[in-house]
Amino acid sequence: MVLLPGAGLSLVAGIFLLLDVVFLTSLFLHLLGDCTRRGSGLCGVFQDLIRFGKTKLPGRPSWMQWFDLPKRWFWQFYFLSVIWNGALLVLLVRSLLGIQLPHWVQLLFNFFHKDSEQKVSDGELSTLLALSLLWIHSFRRLLECRFVSIFSGGVINLAQYCLGIGYYFLLGITVLDHAQLDHKKVSVPELLQQLHWYHIVGCLLYAWASLHHHRCHVILANLRKDKTGKVVTMSHVMPSGDWFEQVSCPHYFAELLIYISIALLFGLTHWTWWLLVLFVLFNQSLVAILCHEYYQQKFDSYPAHRKAFIPYVF
Repeated sequence: MVLLPGAGLSLVAGIFLLLDVVFLTSLFLHLLGDCTRRGSGLCGVFQDLIRFGKTKLPGRPSWMQWFDLPKRWFWQFYFLSVIWNGALLVLLVRSLLGIQLPHWVQLLFNFFHKDSEQKVSDGELSTLLALSLLWIHSFRRLLECRFVSIFSGGVINLAQYCLGIGYYFLLGITVLDHAQLDHKKVSVPELLQQLHWYHIVGCLLYAWASLHHHRCHVILANLRKDKTGKVVTMSHVMPSGDWFEQVSCPHYFAELLIYISIALLFGLTHWTWWLLVLFVLFNQSLVAILCHEYYQQKFDSYPAHRKAFIPYVF
């Protein structure tokens, strides 16, 4: 894998670097600050921006609730990803067949990747695998949101919704920052010649993490059902089983592993993708610690050995 020279930081890399700083700062402010439970003033705004669903603080001012949206709208993130990143996947395949990308797509890529130095001369297989697995992940999550998860009346705020939409829009664009899409036809044997050990390890890690990710969502959904599968409560119940025995939010940990598995597909050389992985790490760490604190406050018998996010670590 040969890195091609470039000029510097691309726009999409700059966006994720900024998000990394924002969410890492937010995590430290929550862990070390003195406005953890305040619901008014700047602290109230900060807490409302980082919390959603069951972790929202009680007694929120009415003006904050103007920006509330149903948490069940999460499915729209994955619907966008299935459509948009599915379209990018089709365009990628067409490019590998030697068909020129539409002009507007070239303009879009040039806008986000103008100063990128992440392009590699033989990254077609890595890019194809990564975008395919991300599409499968989004499709699975869409099905889970619509047919597995049972949402209560929890809310997210408008800023969180816009962040989610923007994130899934940039996801596929970030992947395509890796390959040199110069409309040169690439045959199947040429793709197979690019196969390395890290492609196999990445796919195995992806499958393992995805399996546990799905199991955790099924466990959470079953907490609201009886043995016949009928929904009997919208209350939050202490989860157990699978990775819930080690951490409060194993679905967040599994999702982090999924994104790390994609980094493996790139041979660990896609630095913009690593900025995205850091965003997932900091964002999910913050959400996990809020959820962990909620469980500890709600359940007196909550297992003391459980970590919030990463088993035995955090």
